[in-house]
Amino acid sequence: MKTAYFYHAGCPVCVSAEQQFLSALNPAEYEVKVVHLGDSPELIAEAEKSGVISVPALVIEGNVFHINFGASIEDVKAA
Repeated sequence: MKTAYFYHAGCPVCVSAEQQFLSALNPAEYEVKVVHLGDSPELIAEAEKSGVISVPALVIEGNVFHINFGASIEDVKAA
């Protein structure tokens, strides 16, 4: 099974993207880990290492998909 990471900061854009994108992934193929960076700021470095520069972002097999634009990772760090 593949792991997909969905990074977000809890904003309305992020919540909408989470609902739409995650329901589109096949649960038999992907284990989805949702990471709210506002609640878990210690995981910001992990997100950056994965290539996340803004949220919401979906990371699958090392590929980063930036979805719309909710906030930059720098804005998330400052919060």
